[in-house]
Amino acid sequence: MKTPKIDTEFLLSTLKEMISIPSPTGYTDQIVRYTCRSLEKMGIGFEMTRRGAIRANLKGRQANPGRAIVAHLDTLGAMTKSLKDNGRLQIVPIGTWSSRFAEGARVTIFCDDGVKRGSILPLKSSGHTYNKEIDTLPISWDTVEVRVDSPVFNKATLQSAGYKIGDFIAIDPVFEIIDDKYISSRHLDNKAGVATLLAAAKYLSDSKADLPLDCHLLFTISEEVGSGASAVLHGDVSEMVSIDNSTVAPGQNSTEAGVTVCMKDSTGPFDYHLTHKLLGLCESNGIQHERDVFRWYRCDAASAIEAGNDIRTALVCFGCDSSHGYERTHIESLEALAKLVALYCQSEPTASRDKDELSTTLKGFTTQTEI
Repeated sequence: MKTPKIDTEFLLSTLKEMISIPSPTGYTDQIVRYTCRSLEKMGIGFEMTRRGAIRANLKGRQANPGRAIVAHLDTLGAMTKSLKDNGRLQIVPIGTWSSRFAEGARVTIFCDDGVKRGSILPLKSSGHTYNKEIDTLPISWDTVEVRVDSPVFNKATLQSAGYKIGDFIAIDPVFEIIDDKYISSRHLDNKAGVATLLAAAKYLSDSKADLPLDCHLLFTISEEVGSGASAVLHGDVSEMVSIDNSTVAPGQNSTEAGVTVCMKDSTGPFDYHLTHKLLGLCESNGIQHERDVFRWYRCDAASAIEAGNDIRTALVCFGCDSSHGYERTHIESLEALAKLVALYCQSEPTASRDKDELSTTLKGFTTQTEI
């Protein structure tokens, strides 16, 4: 296999376009349409579940055992919990994130009669009014509210203006590319992962790469709330690689300069053989990479296993500083990850025996280092 040539311009333009499309979990129709149109432009066929999870199909020399690469389209967000007597909105988070990173955000509220704008603010947001109390207010979703940009002053005028309990709220991303290298934005988790997967798919399609196995590109719509890949897998898939963000922070070994291969997250170790295969592809192709272990982390792989799928899983990541906050990554990390994904798609099966769901013999069974 030759080292893949990734179209970085396509990757960045795709990321920028995807970031501009709001997609909190539960409000993903528009981003699903965008992704399907992108696949159609590349001549890649796809199937969709009822709610919009996507399974794209790259044909290989053999269909079984098939492999899958998965990335999620949904992002963090919020929802209106109640209409307050002061003319503001009480909100709850969609997904797991801290209200610390919500304070000061500009937002779009999706009402039944159209979109409206507002800001998430602490209950005590004016130093001129509350003095030092603004610094002692607890960090909690109970201590923030949305100030809507409408002439409303109480619950009745909120209702008249069209605001309702259950309205979805999307958080502005504030996307920025610095010196053509660093990318700073909310929602890089996991739109950077999706853009990377699409860039790898573009390379495979444009180069008419020879794939040993059918390769299914999965795009899920509910990873941030835990169900992720539970409903989009078919029984012909025997190994699945999740693409998501790493956790660049003190005490971690993740990198913004290359690929991070996760050995274990909060749900347990990833498959030994598939993970070491990916590490081997990095090493033999000069892809900068690190290993890491994530303690408070869950990805699409967990939902696939919990749904009863007997598959090998692994997790490969782009570097992400301040995940679920004000996120940042680097173009070199996205390029390295796209190369790894393209190489993986062209590699032989991790274990040819995996084509059989059950076996009555040890023939072909994998081995690990023995004592």
